Amino acid sequence: MILAHLDQPPTLQTTDDLKEISLPLWEGVLFSEVEEKFPEDYRDWLSQPHLLKMSVPIEHGSEDFYPVMAIYSQAKRFWQTVLPNHAGQTILVVAHSGINRSLINTAIGLGPDAYQRIQVSNCGISVLNFSGELGQPVQIESLNITSHLGEVLPKPRPNRQGARLLLVRHGETDWNRQGRFQGQIDVPLNENGRSQAHQAADFLRPVTIDYAVSSSMLRPKETAEIILKHHPDLALALRDDLREISHGLWEGQLEAEIESSYPGLLHQWQRHPETVQMPEGENLQQVWERAIAGWRAIVEAHADEPCTILVVAHDAINKAILCHVAGLGAESFWNFKQGNGAVSVIDYQHGADAPPTLQAMNITTHLGGVLDRTAAGAL
Repeated sequence: MILAHLDQPPTLQTTDDLKEISLPLWEGVLFSEVEEKFPEDYRDWLSQPHLLKMSVPIEHGSEDFYPVMAIYSQAKRFWQTVLPNHAGQTILVVAHSGINRSLINTAIGLGPDAYQRIQVSNCGISVLNFSGELGQPVQIESLNITSHLGEVLPKPRPNRQGARLLLVRHGETDWNRQGRFQGQIDVPLNENGRSQAHQAADFLRPVTIDYAVSSSMLRPKETAEIILKHHPDLALALRDDLREISHGLWEGQLEAEIESSYPGLLHQWQRHPETVQMPEGENLQQVWERAIAGWRAIVEAHADEPCTILVVAHDAINKAILCHVAGLGAESFWNFKQGNGAVSVIDYQHGADAPPTLQAMNITTHLGGVLDRTAAGAL
């Protein structure tokens, strides 16, 4: 059906490497029945899926089968087969929840233990930008967009008990537009940035928001205030630990100026950000520690109640939080794109100490389309 809407549709190819995860003892059985009949296996499925084991019959007895390990091998094989033959092209991949999760996770280096860390909805759209073959840098431009289905945000998994956090990046500034590093210089929103904030506000208007938190800097604070005009009874809490990374002497400069003054350091930041100390500024570990501390404080205050929390911050702060949520380290900082005014959705279904679920990331449909066209800026 998708190809029928294209003027020049490519030839549809099929492959067994995109088949859904095999769960031979559970297929055709309701989740509630699986939970009742296989309680220990079901707990493994949710909390340590890489250890889920099923004994399957073979000709002279049975053998152990690890479904998640198998689907990861299948996903890697797909990427290794497809990517070398389609450099620079756009590939439409239509498959299933389990294999799609595995494709996304293997692309960004998440292991089988993280199988449940992200969600893929029916007809949800994700966009991945590969720089080369599997193992080379890849960026998730967006994850699990469902707004074209009439859902503002992806539905939470059944029996949701904990908090949902909506992580938003501030709207555009003039320095974003110019490609200047702004860091902790308190640059306000420009007119387009205010428009993006109003678009985000309209997008989130149907969503019941229970709490709201923002970085104490001007650009996220104003973005949050515009969003909260549709939620007038909410007070906005401000946190200094969610302030943007300090770029030190880079602040106010364009990339060409930075390269001239600090040859090679910008390239190092773009390839190995966890190794860079910003001149008279912060390193990523310092940013990581305070951003995650602020995030954890918000989560721990509300994780056990079924509430929705708006958090508005910055590019580097949001990327650090998303890496933390996914179970990745600082070396994976560039795996996640954050457009101006974009919305990400994180669910804590089982309390603050259990791994959360990244339900959606970098939703920008309210800003004009599935692809992120915002001026993300130099960082």
